[in-house]
Amino acid sequence: MLENAIIAGRAKAEQGFHPPPAAYESTKSEEWMRDRADQLKEEVTLLFETCKDVEEKLKLVDVLQHLGIDHHFERRIAVALSDIHGAEFNSSSLHDVALRFRLLRQHGLWVSPDEFNKFKGPDGRFNAEVIDDPMGMLSLYNAAHLLIHGEVELEDAILFSRHQLETIIARNLKSSPLSQQVTRALRIPLPRTLKRIEALNYIAEYNQEQACNPSVLELARLDFNLLQLLHLRELKEFSRWGNNLYGAVELTYSRDRIVECYFWSYTIYYEQKYAQARIILAKIFVLATLLDDTYDMHATLEEGQKLNEAIQRWDESAISVLPEYLKNYYAKLMSTFKEIEDELKSEEKYYITYAVKAYQRLCKLYLQQAVWFHQNYIPSFQEHLEVSIISSGSPMLSVVSFVGAGDLATKEALEWAFGCTDAVKACGEIGRFQDDLAAFKHGKGKLDMATSVESYMKEHNVTGEEATAVISNLVEDAWKTINQARFERSSLVPAVNRVAYLAMSIMFFYQGSEDAYTFNKLSMNIIKQLFVKLIPIILDIILHSMCQQ
Repeated sequence: MLENAIIAGRAKAEQGFHPPPAAYESTKSEEWMRDRADQLKEEVTLLFETCKDVEEKLKLVDVLQHLGIDHHFERRIAVALSDIHGAEFNSSSLHDVALRFRLLRQHGLWVSPDEFNKFKGPDGRFNAEVIDDPMGMLSLYNAAHLLIHGEVELEDAILFSRHQLETIIARNLKSSPLSQQVTRALRIPLPRTLKRIEALNYIAEYNQEQACNPSVLELARLDFNLLQLLHLRELKEFSRWGNNLYGAVELTYSRDRIVECYFWSYTIYYEQKYAQARIILAKIFVLATLLDDTYDMHATLEEGQKLNEAIQRWDESAISVLPEYLKNYYAKLMSTFKEIEDELKSEEKYYITYAVKAYQRLCKLYLQQAVWFHQNYIPSFQEHLEVSIISSGSPMLSVVSFVGAGDLATKEALEWAFGCTDAVKACGEIGRFQDDLAAFKHGKGKLDMATSVESYMKEHNVTGEEATAVISNLVEDAWKTINQARFERSSLVPAVNRVAYLAMSIMFFYQGSEDAYTFNKLSMNIIKQLFVKLIPIILDIILHSMCQQ
């Protein structure tokens, strides 16, 4: 199983890891790493005070985000960006202007696309001199992906910068960190890239930059390894829980995706302080996978109706209505939610009500899809979406993601998530469309209803190619809605960003119209890199030497 491969791989990596000098041997313990990381945090905190201008502050914040250590400096970053937002800024650098635009918009601070007009001629086209600036083009490309509805000029900027980056890559951009960053962005733009994957890549690239700060790099490496130790311990415990669950429910037709469910949850909450939210989300993800597979692979319509009846009642006594093979699943469903509720503080226990309602709504719409399948009915495209956006599972996961999430789990956030509007609905659209594009390409499950692609084809009498093009554009529209929610829900920007992380994880699992969740070999390599592969921790003198090269 994958979790065994990860654990074995980590052990092998540790056996084969040889740190530099012998002096390092006495300092490689986890306790030393934590103490050293705390020292480095103090050093990095001082960098905010020593930045001479707006450009330096922007680059510091960007590096911390790229390296995945921004979670240690949230307050400092918020203050810095607020100051930057209010300060005069007249840079003639496309990279700096685009960087400011991206960072401010990501944090819910409005910046007009008119900021880019200084780089355009009277005809509205970008000037020739910016074309030969690969870094500027990459920054523009990434920044423009934070567009909202109606920003045609940013749509044009995406097309323009993408074309220029593809041309530069094809012609003369030598193998370098920049070329690798361009290649990654052309596959998935930075604002849609999972933070942990970007951190993994950038930690390996940062030491080649002229402005590399040894303390920042060392902290990034330490932090990655410390979190990796935490996540591996969690994964081992979670795997035991998952294996016990699968053994108890005995639903042999279901996919075993214990590691993938933990990984998916980890992409939304990787920080140490969100351990409870991470495990709660992963557990309910596993339960939802079993529910999904029951409707898609095994249950008769009558059995599906009885399962929905029991879940809508949400009472242990409802187990009597179920067929024998589903009773253990239902019992585990009830006990798991009860265990989660018991773990919450007294003032947080009401959170579970939102999670239960979201799960009940998901099941109800799974049943609706089963009815359509058994009736051989292809709904209209709009009718399809009214059901399948919720049945994508993303809206339910959005709600559950705030259970146990500490400061993020406000009543306002839970009400917003359950209401399935703006960013939450858009995340559901991304989940539905990406899943359906993969299913249309590779084939559906044996009890799956028609995909949204097929509904669109039938209703509009178009080819599969035409339908997939339309749906791909709808994915882009959904991202605009998520971006816009950062300004329309200013009091919920941190919550909106977590929903955006969920959407990013969907893009990762379904990139290229593949399905790396169902066909988990596609995701195995990156999972092993994140949970197994050690990042060497090198002495300060060696780090300093590397950064000066």
